[in-house]
Amino acid sequence: MAYNEKLINRIREALSGIAKVEEKKMFRAGDTRIMCRIDPSLHEDAIKKKGCRTVEMKGRAYAGFIYVDEESIKTKKDFDYWIGLALAFNKHAMASNKNKK
Repeated sequence: MAYNEKLINRIREALSGIAKVEEKKMFRAGDTRIMCRIDPSLHEDAIKKKGCRTVEMKGRAYAGFIYVDEESIKTKKDFDYWIGLALAFNKHAMASNKNKK
């Protein structure tokens, strides 16, 4: 997948002050969107917002994983909203077994 260096840099900057952040190539910003993992209980309300939709892979919808279009995160306030939701849920998300040591 092609990626958007401008979006990636915005994400890097937003996360730069947070300890233990590791960039994963598979979750890079796409050409025109970012993917956020949010609290699944917020999913239905989130996808009602302009430019937001459920992540689907191989025909399966993933509750708590959303795409947010670049057009919907042009302002710092809008961008910070989505990053904030992702960071808030990250505190409660379970790491996969392969990442546990």
